[in-house]
Parts: sequence; structure tokens; C-alpha cells
Amino acid sequence: MKETTTQTLRDSAFVRWTALLLLAGAMFCSYVFMDILSPIKDLMQSTRGWDSTAFGTMQGAETFLNVFVFFLIFAGIILDKMGVRFTAVLSGAVMLVGAMINWYAVTEAFQGSGLEVWFTNNLNYIPGFDELGISPFYEGMPASAKFAAIGFMIFGCGVEMAGITVSRGIVKWFKGREMALAMGSEMALARLGVATCMIFSPVFARMGGDIDVSRSVAFGLLLLMIALIMFVVYFFMDKRLDAQTGEAEEKDDPFKVSDIGKILTSSGFWLVALLCVLYYSAIFPFQKYAVNMLQCNLTFTEVDPDSFWGQGAVTVIQYVIMLVVAATAFMSNFTKDKTKRYTLLTVAVVALVAYCYMGYMRQSAETIFAAFPLLAVGITPILGNYVDNKGKAASMLILGSLLLIACHLTFAFILPALKGNAVGGVIVAYLTILVLGASFSLVPASLWPSVPKLVDAKIIGSAYALIFWIQNIGLWLFPLLIGKILDKTNPQIVEGLENGTITPQEAAVSYDYTAPLVMLACFGVAALVIGFILKVVDKKKGYGLELPNKS
Repeated sequence: MKETTTQTLRDSAFVRWTALLLLAGAMFCSYVFMDILSPIKDLMQSTRGWDSTAFGTMQGAETFLNVFVFFLIFAGIILDKMGVRFTAVLSGAVMLVGAMINWYAVTEAFQGSGLEVWFTNNLNYIPGFDELGISPFYEGMPASAKFAAIGFMIFGCGVEMAGITVSRGIVKWFKGREMALAMGSEMALARLGVATCMIFSPVFARMGGDIDVSRSVAFGLLLLMIALIMFVVYFFMDKRLDAQTGEAEEKDDPFKVSDIGKILTSSGFWLVALLCVLYYSAIFPFQKYAVNMLQCNLTFTEVDPDSFWGQGAVTVIQYVIMLVVAATAFMSNFTKDKTKRYTLLTVAVVALVAYCYMGYMRQSAETIFAAFPLLAVGITPILGNYVDNKGKAASMLILGSLLLIACHLTFAFILPALKGNAVGGVIVAYLTILVLGASFSLVPASLWPSVPKLVDAKIIGSAYALIFWIQNIGLWLFPLLIGKILDKTNPQIVEGLENGTITPQEAAVSYDYTAPLVMLACFGVAALVIGFILKVVDKKKGYGLELPNKS
């Protein structure tokens, strides 16, 4: 009898990893849509009239409701009250609704419609928000960008809700088992979504020689439909698990206003929260512009469409090679046999070189930046294991800040100096992108596990909710700010577009990105200073940030 009651779905490795695959797959799809327009910023300018300010304002809209309507807090309350199953399906549905609006906004059907006229004439002034300088719209913003921003706001609510729900679901299925591996696997698969949209979004937009940006968004929309199906399947798996265990869904303590005072009086909390917002603000907003930055700073020659490198099949081949890099690099971390480990690493390195070579031959900025998560996928488990067993979390955050500064300064000054050097520029771009991705791995490996050491265990959920909210402020503000800085520091492009001396196609790939990249490097400098302060505070107050997570 005892044996029967203990054998549940999560006792089966196959079933619990299937549950993880459903959750991770849904997050993969959401990550694809999150950056679906990033690699085609140039096409949004040339076909829809979105200048850098419009593009940045629309991209920043993703976190607007989370920040200013506190939806992030409400999402935590919904999760606490309704449980993982309901919230997972709800988040999938909310993402899908937002994506459908976003897609319609960039279709040809929207152009010239009554809806376009309405958005052109309205939402140009929002009382209160305009005075505070936080309005998600502005006078002169293209109607399609306004409507797309509304869709992106709704999608942002769903994706943030999905993020916290998936984390809770993993804890539920893997508690007492291989949870660290499960968390790392979910993160690795989700990050591959960034590379996926970088590779395929431009392909769909330019398919058949006819440019249509709505096809790229439709690709992301289709994936979100699949994500919702995955959440529905997970719903029934999770319900069956609860029926077997006879226990209610595991819930964290809800966010309480009274917790805020306890948290805000912790100097360690503030330092970690500031580090978080600086790190993420230097990475995620940069992703929105990275492809266009490469287009403006590298010299590309048009590939003959009849050649092997101009064929659509090359995209699929390169994508498969990318998956080989990610899979072998990730698996090498969990292989105890040295021969197998070095074999996997060798395959990963060879595949990575092949991937980079193909990106160069295709003369594609999108596929060059798609290498961003590849090194991170391989080293995130190594870093997490090191912090678990050796500690040094604060020191690793300092290292991450130094890498962040070096990468953005390289993009700002070295890459433009190599323009015209077709091979040298691409090599520097690849190396910098891979290192930037690696520096980003230091955040989940060292920063997030540090939070429980800084606040009382009873208010850990509230502390994370506050950090996520602070983080979302940066993710709202800085895409918008980068866009405004680009237009302000490139007046010749803005004037050229106004008087017709430069075409939208030429303008889209002619920006000088020095100013926004220096701004991002300054975030790294600020993070570096805070990292040193955190190390001093840790030594003084004995938080144990430099100690191993495992006792």
C-alpha cells in the first residue's frame, strides 16, 4: 500500500521531464516573440515608417503595465490564489491576445483602415503620463507602432506571468530531485528562443523576395498558439499529479505591503536590486537594437540568391548546427566520463566554428548576433555549480560587470574602426557577442541565489517581486531611451528623411551607435562600483555571499 501511494507522476523521470519540456517549450516560444521585431528594425523603418524613437517606444511598452499598473504584483497574487495550472493557461492566453493585436498592427490590412486613422488622431496626449514623461505614446508616433505597443503591453503581462508560473511549476515537479539541472535546462531552452527569432524573423520577412514584416510576427504568433497548447497539456498533467498526491498546490506567501518596509531597510537588498536592473538593462534593451547596430557597423556584401549561401535551406542547416552547439555544450556539464565530456566539447567547438563561418558567408547581421546565447548555454551550469560548491558570488558579479563594460566599449569604438574590414569586423563581432552572452550567465548563476541570504525566508517571495518590478522599470525605460538617443545623436539622418535626401532603407543602416553603447557601458561601470560595495557590505554584515550555497 505504501509503495502505491508513493509512486506518483513526478516519481517517473520521463513524466517529470515531459512536464519540464512543456513548460520550457512554452517559454521558448514566448522568448521568440519577445524579440521578433528586433532583427528587422531596419525593415520596420523602411516599410512602416518607424524611426528609432518609435521603435524604442514600442519595444519599451512590453513592461509598461507591469511597472505602472503594478500588473507584476497582481500576477503574483493570481498565481498564489489560483495556482500553477490556472495561471499557466491564463498567461498563455494573455500572451496570445497581445500577439494577435501586435500582428494585426503591422499587417497591410491595418494600413489605410479606419483603425489606423483613429490611432493617428488619438493617444497623442495622455493627461498625467505626458507630464511625468512616461507616456507609452507620443504625437507623431506611427499609428501601427501605437497599436503594436498596446499588443506588446498585453503580451508583456502574459510573459511576465508565465515566467513566475513556470518557475513555480519546476519547483513543484522537481523538489528534492534534480531541480538545479531542471532550472538550467529551462533557461537554456528559453534563451535559444532569442537565437531562433534572430535567424528566422528576417527570413520570413523577406520570403520570396517580397518584404512583409507581418509574416515574421505571424511566425511568432503561431509559436504562441503552440505555447498555449503546451500549457493546456501541462494543466491536465498537473491536475492528475494533485489527484495522486491528494495535496493542494504548493504556494508561496502572497505579496504583502507590510513586507516592503522590512525589505527596503536591507542595504544588501538594494545593492542586489540595483545590480539586477543594471545588468538586465545593459542586455535586454541592447538585444532590441543589436542586429541594427551590426548592420550599421559591419560591411556586408549582397549574397547571390542563386548561390548556395543565398538558398533558404542554408537557414535550416545553420539552425540545426546551432542546436548541436547548444546541446553538446550543455550536455558536457553533466557527463562524468572525461572521454565523453571532451568529445562533446570538441563537437561543440567544431560546430560553433562551422556556425560562425556560415554566418559570415551568408553576410547576415541577424545570424551573427544569434550566436549570443550559445556560450551562455554551455557555461551557465558550470557557473551555477561553482557558486553552489565554492561560492564567490559577489566576485563573479564584479567579473560580469568588467566583461559587460569591455563588450559595449568594443561595440562602440573598435567595431566601427574595423568597418570595411569584412573578415576582421565579423571576427571581433562574434567574439564580443559570445563574451557578452557569457557575462549574462553570471546573473542567474550568482545574483539570484544571493537574494535568500539577504532577506528573511518568510518574505523571500515579496523580495523577488520587488526586484522583478525594479528590473521592469529598466526594461521599460532603456529601449525607449536608446531610440531617443539614436535620433538625437544622428540629426543628419532625421533631417535627411524629412527632406528626402536619404531613403528609409539607407537611413535604417546608417546610424552611429556610439552614444547609446557608451551609455550601456556606463551601466556596467555602475554595476562594477555596486559590486565592490556589495562585497564590502557582505564582509561587514556577514551575509555569506562569498560562501558556497551548499553547506
